Amino acid sequence: MRVMGVDPGLTRCGLGAVEGRPGAPLKLLKVGVVRTPADDEIGARLVAIEAGIERWLDEIEPDAVAVERVFAQHNLRTVMGTAQASAVAILCASRRGLPVALHTPSEVKAAITGSGTADKQQVGTMVTRLLRLDEMPKPADAADALALAICHVWRGGAQSRLAEAVARAETGQGTTAAAYFRGLGRARYSRGTTK
Repeated sequence: MRVMGVDPGLTRCGLGAVEGRPGAPLKLLKVGVVRTPADDEIGARLVAIEAGIERWLDEIEPDAVAVERVFAQHNLRTVMGTAQASAVAILCASRRGLPVALHTPSEVKAAITGSGTADKQQVGTMVTRLLRLDEMPKPADAADALALAICHVWRGGAQSRLAEAVARAETGQGTTAAAYFRGLGRARYSRGTTK
């Protein structure tokens, strides 16, 4: 599975792409940031972020895109810019029909370090180890984007495959396994349990 992670931001939008599957070594494909000047108008900044993300999508051709879920902060201006950059990333991926997953910062930290309260240094250190890099990706936004991609490979891959199999089964294009899972889900629902 090839996943592109996006750590949204207006000044620095972190981008990172990895390839791999749960239980196997991961491979770094690309890491970097899209930067926009703080004194540019918001429209121009969002267009620049869109262009940068589109270039990455053309080059990487990911199977999925993982975007950090925006959470409330004390600084309203910062959270608005983050939300706007996040929306651009979701739009770019959705326009291509790519699945988009939103992961919270604590979910990503827990997946990468084992602690949902890890700091940026700890996340960067673990990303460096997991991808067997010589040095930590900089700036931190780039390392965070890689952490999002890794989190999705580990946590989102199996769920996505199961959902796709069920969807194929429901449209008559499924396999025996997909039909089984669809039937299993219906049987549990009819018994009043979802375990």
